Amino acid sequence: MTTKPAAAAARATVYGYPRQGQSRELKKAIEGYWKGRVTADALRETAAGLRRGNWRQLAAAGVDEVPTGDFSYYDHVLDTTVMVGAIPERHRAAVEADALGGYFAMARGTQDVAPLEMTKWFDTNYHYLVPELGPDAVFTADSAKQVAELEEAHALGLTGRPVLVGPVTYLLLSKPAPGVPADFDPLTLLDRLLPVYAEVLADLRAAGAGWVQLDEPALVQDRTPAELNAATRAYRDLGALTDRPKLLVASYFDRLGEALPVLAKAPVEGLALDFTERAAANLDALAAVGGLPGKRLVAGVVNGRNIWVNDLSASLTTLGTLLGLADRVDVAASCSLLHVPLDAAAERDIDPQILRWLAFARQKTAEVVTLAKGLTRGTDAIAAQLAANRADLASRANSPITRDPAVRSRAEAVTEADTRRAQPYAERATAQRAHLGLPLLPTTTIGSFPQTAELRTARADLRAGRIGTDAYEERIRTEIQEVLAFQEKAGLDVLVHGEPERNDMVQYFAEQLTGYLATQHGWVQSYGTRYVRPPILAGDISRPEPMTVRWTTYAQSLTSRPVKGMLTGPVTMLAWSFVRDDQPLGDTARQVALALRDEVNDLETAGTSVIQVDEPALRETLPLRAADHTAYLAWATEAFRLTTAGVRPDTQIHTHMCYAEFGDIVQAIDDLDADVISLEAARSHMQVARELAAHGYPREAGPGVYDIHSPRVPSAEEAANLLRTGLKAIPAERLWVNPDCGLKTRAWPETRTSLENLVTAARTVRAELNGS
Repeated sequence: MTTKPAAAAARATVYGYPRQGQSRELKKAIEGYWKGRVTADALRETAAGLRRGNWRQLAAAGVDEVPTGDFSYYDHVLDTTVMVGAIPERHRAAVEADALGGYFAMARGTQDVAPLEMTKWFDTNYHYLVPELGPDAVFTADSAKQVAELEEAHALGLTGRPVLVGPVTYLLLSKPAPGVPADFDPLTLLDRLLPVYAEVLADLRAAGAGWVQLDEPALVQDRTPAELNAATRAYRDLGALTDRPKLLVASYFDRLGEALPVLAKAPVEGLALDFTERAAANLDALAAVGGLPGKRLVAGVVNGRNIWVNDLSASLTTLGTLLGLADRVDVAASCSLLHVPLDAAAERDIDPQILRWLAFARQKTAEVVTLAKGLTRGTDAIAAQLAANRADLASRANSPITRDPAVRSRAEAVTEADTRRAQPYAERATAQRAHLGLPLLPTTTIGSFPQTAELRTARADLRAGRIGTDAYEERIRTEIQEVLAFQEKAGLDVLVHGEPERNDMVQYFAEQLTGYLATQHGWVQSYGTRYVRPPILAGDISRPEPMTVRWTTYAQSLTSRPVKGMLTGPVTMLAWSFVRDDQPLGDTARQVALALRDEVNDLETAGTSVIQVDEPALRETLPLRAADHTAYLAWATEAFRLTTAGVRPDTQIHTHMCYAEFGDIVQAIDDLDADVISLEAARSHMQVARELAAHGYPREAGPGVYDIHSPRVPSAEEAANLLRTGLKAIPAERLWVNPDCGLKTRAWPETRTSLENLVTAARTVRAELNGS
């Protein structure tokens, strides 16, 4: 097919770019600053150098308009909180004394002051800091960061487009501040917030901004008439400003639905929309509203959330259709490239025949530029790129790595009986209590213990050949011995081996399953300075041999107390990987579940009586549109049950979830049929306990009493007070005591004290319940 040139030259752009640097220079500088080894000025210079490097790479690739303001030391929503002056009262003194130190105090907390709550950014694995607002909120504009970064881009001779979180999304992502009634709606503050945005826009225009992008991803979710009316008012008022740049309102991650007519009619100069598979309905919906006559459309046709090469011909067909629906059409990735690694070319250990299937941020940028060129000059101008792309797509489609007949036959043979425990929960609970003999308010941890520098060095030395397997495994045995000894001394009831052999809760398993690919440099930001390397699901999944039995069994041999077997569940194995786009997610989940089922059964056979299958991603993978929830939750909960349903009634199945809004999926949590669930609750003040109670959740639960994503050490009394709050919702005989999440990212000194305080709190409350 030959595509004719567009009437106007299409520009190439992206909405955001990975922040960390090729070698995670930003992470190292920030953590050095926290430890006092890097000065604030040195940190700022590292950040400025990374920004300049990103912009130069984008410009060299052919991007016409580079994003500014998307770079962040920790989180772009937190940056917006600073921009609008919505600093929580408890952090104001710290921010006023030292803006950078106060910024990190809001993100991480201090020993005396709790941080902002953290939760998932829509259905990604990125975490944002939740704004806290109340009816007395006062907003003040602080555009210094946005203006300075725009001026940095201009100093390089580049056209910069500031990217801001839009006012509607900012308020919809906010929560009532502590002490504010739970039914307070932050959206009622819109009229108070808009003048601050107006001031920031005026400042950016004065600094030379031709366009400003306002991101409104919250509008792809189901919205009430009142919320849609708020969006109408917001962009009516901002559009009516005279002292402002041109406005590009961007929305992504799904179809806009009823919000599309609102934005299409708004008095703004452009819209940026997602046109990838999950948002394909935007194309027909845009045509149905009459397009965007006289406006700019930025078409997100390259998937910014996954790592497979784009089908350039299919994207050109979409772009060609869009040409008649707007005054001009430009080309972009579907969302910020923050959600993919930086450069596939850095991967030296992936088979070149497979590497050609992959596109990270730099490769996606090249795809965007190629598509803009093809849209502007016609397909003949990019004939070579189209031919190479067709060959890459065919290579993947025809590769034997993508299909294993034995795996597919086993998955097709699964029956309903395979996904159900043989006994109801009440019978299992009786058998488990008799078998385990645990006290009231049993204490445990979520699984991982601190990954010390010595452990990381040993792992690196093994990879580099500086030590042999025997020396490495002796280091692991020593660590497990120390972790078990500490837990016994501290008085924990159900122990863990600490996972010293594991690099990451998904990657560790992916490296032992067929069908997965691991990267060496594929780092993606999860939150703050926490980066992960999501593995790549490239083919059918199976488990060649046991993955965790050896170390779990060794740990159990060191103690008479129960040691939990620790696995990552099938939904999280998908959510925290880059998944296949050539078959339904439910099919892939079933394959992973069967592989994990084999591991669960082997753990039980080896004598493990408590097995935890973590599913922290169950909520984050929930589709953004309610109409899609039922189908997703059906296969997601089935996959968990398929993993766990083959055990005896006296084997206790745990699961764990963290940092998400659980109220939306309480029924699904029930449907998992786990015996015990542990959940994040410390930052949200036991909200999830109340949600479980309101649902009538009938099984055991451990809402966390120790926020592990902050360096502060909770006192025993603080943990006890959280327990007392939890007891108002969950009966004592069904309440567990545990941290919010794993302890991998914490240091040993704070871990020891925090867990000792946790045990003290449990004993204190236990004594109160027993009347002693």
